[in-house]
Amino acid sequence: MPESERVVTNLNRALGALLDKDQRVYVLGEDIGDPYGGAFKVTRGLSTRFPGRVLSTPISESAIAGVAGGLALAGDRPVIEVMFGDFAGLCFDQLYNFAAKSVSMYGHRVPMPMIVRCPVGGNRGYGPTHSQNPQKHFIGIPNLSLWELSPLHDNAVVLDRIMDRGEPAILFEDKTLYSRRMHRDGVISGPLRFDFPGGDGNWARVYVGRPDPADYVIIAPGGLAERAWQAAADLLVEHELTGQVLVPSRLYPVDLEPLLPAVRDAGLICIAEEGVTGGTWGAEVANQLYGRLWADLKRPIRLVSSADSVIPTAPHLEREVLVQSETIYRAVCEALDA
Repeated sequence: MPESERVVTNLNRALGALLDKDQRVYVLGEDIGDPYGGAFKVTRGLSTRFPGRVLSTPISESAIAGVAGGLALAGDRPVIEVMFGDFAGLCFDQLYNFAAKSVSMYGHRVPMPMIVRCPVGGNRGYGPTHSQNPQKHFIGIPNLSLWELSPLHDNAVVLDRIMDRGEPAILFEDKTLYSRRMHRDGVISGPLRFDFPGGDGNWARVYVGRPDPADYVIIAPGGLAERAWQAAADLLVEHELTGQVLVPSRLYPVDLEPLLPAVRDAGLICIAEEGVTGGTWGAEVANQLYGRLWADLKRPIRLVSSADSVIPTAPHLEREVLVQSETIYRAVCEALDA
């Protein structure tokens, strides 16, 4: 079987397909034009293929987001790249007070299809201001949906789904995934298999050992997925515990219905995310699960987050702060007393 394409190639191909089939699509961002193709080469080749619609911009995230909001309001379908997700705070006013509100504040629903791409996450040695996960700061804004890159979800499908919603969206892209391979045909490696329960393709389920019933379930966004299923593989080998890792494409609004059969009978639900604790996506998922499964839960839901710290540049210190596979492994072991 030939090797599958890398995540960065899959995302580049998805953006190209979006541009190719719809003349209303524009891609904007700092240094995204050829020959540079963006800081992580996601847009490489696109400005050559689509001159006039893939445009490098001045260094002003607020201005880029504002232009995107204006394009969307005028009927176009912009995709913008924020070079590092840490700078998404500079877009906050344009997203919170203009783009998201414009969907419903004019007396009738106004289509506002726009995507804000945000490379996020650590484990690259980029230091305190280029390694964060700001997802929690955008949770709960009406008409703003949040998504996360995954090696299990085809980005062409994901981008189409986002645009079809007709509202602003943020796509968080863990930087460590760009060089990884996409997984396909339900196989990852060894005993690890995956499928898409629920039928809509939003949630991917990775299972190790038997699919059901699981000794534990780990819920993790795409950036943590590989670390979560590595923890699951270690738990099988070292403790003979079988588990599932549930990975969403859309983080918010949270849709838990496809998960309920898998999590209802699990011995433990563990939710892992790389951001720091406090008002997080994981806390929102846990809150909703408590409301639906209180009578069925065998143990309290376990939340795993990074340390309450800025992110160091030194690799050995960075690893201590950020969630790693062993962090998730230890959390499951402690909760199950394994």
